[in-house]
Amino acid sequence: MYRIRFHGRGGQGMKTASRILGTAFFIEGFEVQDAQRYGAERRGAPIFAYVRADRTAIHERGVIGRPDLVVVADDTLVPVSAAGVMQGIGPDTVLLIDSAESEKTWRERLNLQGPILVLPRLIPLEPSEMAYVGTECAAAAACLTGIISLASVRQAVQQELAYMKAGVVDRNVEIASGAFARMAAHSGIVQEGGTTSHHDRTVPSWVDLPADDIGESSPAIYGAATSVAVRTGLWRSMRPVVDTSRCNRCTWICGSFCPDSAIARGSEGYPQIDLDHCKGCMICVAQCPPHAIVAIPEAEAVAQEKEGAAS
Repeated sequence: MYRIRFHGRGGQGMKTASRILGTAFFIEGFEVQDAQRYGAERRGAPIFAYVRADRTAIHERGVIGRPDLVVVADDTLVPVSAAGVMQGIGPDTVLLIDSAESEKTWRERLNLQGPILVLPRLIPLEPSEMAYVGTECAAAAACLTGIISLASVRQAVQQELAYMKAGVVDRNVEIASGAFARMAAHSGIVQEGGTTSHHDRTVPSWVDLPADDIGESSPAIYGAATSVAVRTGLWRSMRPVVDTSRCNRCTWICGSFCPDSAIARGSEGYPQIDLDHCKGCMICVAQCPPHAIVAIPEAEAVAQEKEGAAS
């Protein structure tokens, strides 16, 4: 079975990469399993996707702990432990990094026994070009397996991106062809991993946790922001505004659902929104029973504030 992991950041097309590679495997006659796992829900946050492919039915589930190939679309993620790039890498694991640094530099940094390959970064890292990185990585991974043809990669790209404009699809096919060609010298370096048995795994020891006092475990927690010094409210494009004429003062509802604890109960019982840390997710707008919280564009809210200050 082939076990392949893709690591990148939101906006780099890791979901697309896994689907293109999975489809290419399927075209070649393999049983395929591909999936994605997201981190924080924001552009630029770490994300990884994985692909399993085998000639027989696949019974494994979940994330890949022992990969045969790890593809890294953003080399800044390698030293980030939370990204999990190095997790499960063994002496036979091939590490492919899309980077401007050399293979020698990465070998000195990581001190790995297994093969390390560098996919030269040829795609401009402009916001409009970031999604092409996923196609590039998928094609390079396909070439490294040695069992997927360029024709299958092109067909997979066209199939997975059929909903896009013809020019965009053609550009992706061109990028895939280039990445496949650049890895041709290493075709077949990725070998199928053996089967794994869950019977051989060590059963974890469990820790009994005492129940917390109701004052600590209550769902209506008005805790301090986790990043007080960082004004995460600057990310906001829409601002929640409370209409006190409709508000029932059930602040525990909107306050409990706020993922950033940015809503507290004011002196008169109305919800007070910490605009320095409210990211504008609008969950409070959706959860408010009397619809007393409305969303307005941030630019409009700022303009109203300036008019009020001027008057």
